[in-house]
Amino acid sequence: MRLVLASQSPRRRELLESLGLAVQVRPAVADESVHPGEGPEAYVRRVAVAKARAVHAARGEIVLAADTAVVVSGEVLGKPRDDGDARRMLRALSGADHAVLTGVCARRGPPGPLEEDVVVSTKVRFAPLGEAQIAWYVATGEPRDKAGAYAIQGRGGAFVRTVEGSVSNVVGLPLEETLALLARLGLPLPWEAR
Repeated sequence: MRLVLASQSPRRRELLESLGLAVQVRPAVADESVHPGEGPEAYVRRVAVAKARAVHAARGEIVLAADTAVVVSGEVLGKPRDDGDARRMLRALSGADHAVLTGVCARRGPPGPLEEDVVVSTKVRFAPLGEAQIAWYVATGEPRDKAGAYAIQGRGGAFVRTVEGSVSNVVGLPLEETLALLARLGLPLPWEAR
């Protein structure tokens, strides 16, 4: 079985490769806009499934896709459009609890195909942020391509007070749940005899 990652995210690739999994990257394109009346969990699930289905799963391949969103006060925060949007998001997160939701979908090629998905939620609490902290962080450029405008594994980790749940989920891929999906579809895990 070959693992195909339907994502350009270097973080997802690094997480999988850190476990010793060989990953081939074939980025997928999908509608990532939130549809009217769509809840956060339904949103990340829909986008992850759409990404997985957008990449052909050949015989002997498993296509893995994911989508992460930050949810604060019922608002889904994707990647910021610009630095002003990043500042707005960071102000919303300041001193507040938020949820990081990741939808994960895995599709196995023939014979089959088989498809499974899961949504994982992690609760994160931010410290209160002053305008100087926000301006400094936005100026680093780190928030630009991150859901919720921060990276817990980078400088943004300085703002995180507590995490309840999967830390790798906050980075962009809940590893325990992802490995369970991949195992159910027949991918040998790194610690299993081959």
